[in-house]
Amino acid sequence: MNATQKYLDELTYKIIGCAIEVHKQLGPGLIESVYEKCFIRELALRGIEYKNQIRVPVEYKGLSLDAELRFDVMAEDILLIELKAIDGLLPIHEAILFTYMRMLQKPKGILINFNCTNIFKSGQKTLVNDIYAALPPG
Repeated sequence: MNATQKYLDELTYKIIGCAIEVHKQLGPGLIESVYEKCFIRELALRGIEYKNQIRVPVEYKGLSLDAELRFDVMAEDILLIELKAIDGLLPIHEAILFTYMRMLQKPKGILINFNCTNIFKSGQKTLVNDIYAALPPG
């Protein structure tokens, strides 16, 4: 696959649509693991390939560390998704997602918080990095 900014933006739209559908069906107030199971089911129903709860390799000064660092979901092997069910997204959540994006060399990530009244308005935030900026537009 030759990734472009347009492809990632269209995939982002589909991913947020999946989150909106899960939120519409379940509403706020459940724990993150329930939303994750429903979210990956929605991805599968829409034909979006995904991996979930995969270990993130941590290397430090030439040493591979056995760390229990895992991302929530990766769609189409290119877009990271961090799921939350909390009172509100904080800067630390963005920092964590940016770090995963850097470590895994992925151009885009989405934070999704299911504990909100409206996913589109206040329950999601999209992040991009230099890898995204270097991709062709369309």
